[in-house]
Amino acid sequence: MDLLDKHLSALAAAIEPFRAQGDRLARWGADLAWHLGQGGRLLVAGNGGSAAEAQHLAAELVGRLREERRPLSAIALTPDSSAVTAIGNDYGFDEIFARQVRAHGRPGDVLITLSTSGRSPNLLAAVRAAKECGLRTWAMTGLDGPLADAADEALRCPSRDSQVVQELHLVAVHLMCEYLDKTLPSVAPFAGLQVEVAV
Repeated sequence: MDLLDKHLSALAAAIEPFRAQGDRLARWGADLAWHLGQGGRLLVAGNGGSAAEAQHLAAELVGRLREERRPLSAIALTPDSSAVTAIGNDYGFDEIFARQVRAHGRPGDVLITLSTSGRSPNLLAAVRAAKECGLRTWAMTGLDGPLADAADEALRCPSRDSQVVQELHLVAVHLMCEYLDKTLPSVAPFAGLQVEVAV
């Protein structure tokens, strides 16, 4: 079996059991629509490839997935190199997300952590900080690791292949945004209107 067949076979094997996450993704999307549609905030964090997916999720919400709508408050805790390096230097790498959660999170906000291993100490610290600050915590992980148990809710991807897990996380991000966009008009009827401000 060549690399393409091997990879696609691993992905195909995970897709069918991943369908069981449909209800959770629909609920998370609708929940975010209500929360963000009323002015709440989403914080997102991950390391490596998961950092890129955290930024992708925030970009879909501040920008848009498909239809025009107003921007929603979503902050990826990964791209601010000055904050990440300052916190890492002064407090240690394990605190790079936790300190940002304490700075930006408000009670009732949502923190989503993404991790293929589910074992990253800095994400576990972020979840602890979020709970101390009254945020809700959701995790997207692979099959194992303490992160899923530490969070209030978890989406566990049915694969031990980190590449497949990351690919399913991206599917989850897009579906969650689709469900959010489907729900948002009932929460904020004028969410699709853009207001031009003269300067």
